[in-house]
Amino acid sequence: MVNYIGYTFKISPKEPATEILIAQLGLEGFESFVENEDGVTAYIQEGDWNATILEDIQILNSNEFEISYVEEVIEQTNWNSEWEKNFNQIQVDDLVSIRAPFHENPNLKYDIVIEPKMSFGTGHHETTHMMVQQLIDLDLTNKKVLDMGCGTGILAIFAEMKGAHPIDAIDIDNWCYENSIENVQRNNCQHIEVFEGDATLLKDKSYDVIIANINRNILLNDMEAYMNCLNKGGVILFSGFYKEDISIIDAEVSKYGLKLDKTIERNNWVSLKYIK
Repeated sequence: MVNYIGYTFKISPKEPATEILIAQLGLEGFESFVENEDGVTAYIQEGDWNATILEDIQILNSNEFEISYVEEVIEQTNWNSEWEKNFNQIQVDDLVSIRAPFHENPNLKYDIVIEPKMSFGTGHHETTHMMVQQLIDLDLTNKKVLDMGCGTGILAIFAEMKGAHPIDAIDIDNWCYENSIENVQRNNCQHIEVFEGDATLLKDKSYDVIIANINRNILLNDMEAYMNCLNKGGVILFSGFYKEDISIIDAEVSKYGLKLDKTIERNNWVSLKYIK
């Protein structure tokens, strides 16, 4: 069972301190952030946590902001209530709704229903919103797709709704793996196979479109694996990092001859589209 450590930060003034704090926490391994009126709650897997993890968070020592926090251990069984407290329905370009069963159906063209679990990802609204925007513009008919770091399976589900098949959805977290399977079934998807694991599963695989909504460090570490399984003329979509990280990501992707085709920015989070 994977438990999480949650830090709830009270921040004054809230901006730009919240944005800076999230960026610095992300570099230390925090993977999920939920903003609220007073600041932000940040989550890290217990196995990635250590007692001195906040010592290198520079903004906590800044005289420009007042930041206090409380810490708690959150068991998997508590994630339903955490989700319901913090997860709002997402609507993208009046075309796509992403909602939990307790949300009202807004009757858009695409309606994705996900069961509340722990799998809300880093910058949930921003990165998911941008990746959906990227997918809206793609012709996915009969395309073979990979959703790497699938979380709840949202992007894989949307890819199938847009005509992609077959689709592989991969996540290293067991809870995300199980949640994705539930959501694939809930949305009556027929062409998605969910796997638990990491980029080592990509050996001897090939895809027309790769979706990778993961933090910067993992993207950089696994870049070669992604490039080796992307078909010629294929498209890869990245998100899960900040505007300041674009040059780092672009420098690594450029080594493989891909060209940056489209950039979307939302609240300092970004999504990049590359073509091989």
